[in-house]
Amino acid sequence: MTVAAPRILLVGAGAMGSLHARVTAQHAGAELVTVVDPRPEVGQALADRFGATWRPEIGSLADVDAVIVAAATEAHFGLAREVLEADVPLLVEKPVTDQLPQTIEVLELSAARGVPIMCGLLERYNPAVLTARTMLDSPIHVTGVRHSPYAPRIRTGVAWDLLVHDVDLALQVIGGDVAHIEAAVGHFHPASAAGAEDVVEALLRFESGAVASVSASRLGQRKVRTLTIHELDRLIEVDLLRRDVTVYRHVSGEAADDGRGYRQQTIIEIPELVTSQEPLAAQLDRFLGILAGTVDADAERASILPSHQVVARVKDVSAAVAG
Repeated sequence: MTVAAPRILLVGAGAMGSLHARVTAQHAGAELVTVVDPRPEVGQALADRFGATWRPEIGSLADVDAVIVAAATEAHFGLAREVLEADVPLLVEKPVTDQLPQTIEVLELSAARGVPIMCGLLERYNPAVLTARTMLDSPIHVTGVRHSPYAPRIRTGVAWDLLVHDVDLALQVIGGDVAHIEAAVGHFHPASAAGAEDVVEALLRFESGAVASVSASRLGQRKVRTLTIHELDRLIEVDLLRRDVTVYRHVSGEAADDGRGYRQQTIIEIPELVTSQEPLAAQLDRFLGILAGTVDADAERASILPSHQVVARVKDVSAAVAG
């Protein structure tokens, strides 16, 4: 017996929404049926490109099996509540909301109604991250750098837009709870909204003693996405843009024979990636698994809150320091 592909409604026809539309429309196990965007010239064009219908508002969800929200962050809270109250499974782009109490409210609503929710923490599905995680033994120090050129369309600060990804990766890699946070933010760009930070530097100390240093900026002149994982006898370097992994093991170090320099030996390994699948497609696979009941929806829901809690603490700490 053939099972019909889930019918997906997409909210948001901007940059991220266009990517979701392409991946969903091309997926053999899903059907993009509707694109929702208040701008007819944008929403209709995206819907036409992928054979879907367009409408300016969500309206009735009786004819769809799931919703993907890729609208502006400030609209997430209202949209998420509308979808969940209709008892329709939801994939919402990160962050769930940019206010921790609202995020908790959304997650609690999802749990109370028994409706699955997933957050678009996309770097979890980066082939280089997946490869690095298969190699981990005992991480003790993680550094994450996420810098970008300025993007006026992003109204929230970089803590919710960028830092949340690397906080999530640090939590995934190290595990356990964060005991202490130090942080500083910078507000520099004249076009940024009031209170929206342009730079965040945060230091996280875990209860295990492990340390993570994460840096986010939208004042870079080039895009940087790196994750470095330190163990006692090994360094795992992950380039999230190039999607490659390099492993270093220091073997020896000594003065050069002529006494005028220093010589060291390091073993370098370049492991084969465990997958080459596009992260957004891998994320959609997992969402479809949740819809099919083959992925634990409760565990997925529980995995969302920790990174949001830490980012909220980073913002609170930095505000207290600034004050």
